Amino acid sequence: MERSVSMKIEDVDGIGKVSSGKLKKVGIHTAEKLDEVGSKAAFLLVFENVDKSACLSFLYSLEAGCRRMRTVQLPLETKKDLQKFYKSLK
Repeated sequence: MERSVSMKIEDVDGIGKVSSGKLKKVGIHTAEKLDEVGSKAAFLLVFENVDKSACLSFLYSLEAGCRRMRTVQLPLETKKDLQKFYKSLK
């Protein structure tokens, strides 16, 4: 699905002011850029460069943002995959 207008990262459902600020610090200013980078890579950029204490719920919100859904709508298998990824960083 093509989008003609860029959506600001802070306008993505579930990504608030603090999270969008962290994403902007690593060069992710739009929803399209988040889609391009992907949730795990975006999380890793923030984790390594901005916030070593970034939490699992932040990772969930990034994935949900990529899918344009709320975090509670993420499939269980997706959450399990994200949990495994998150634990590999600790």
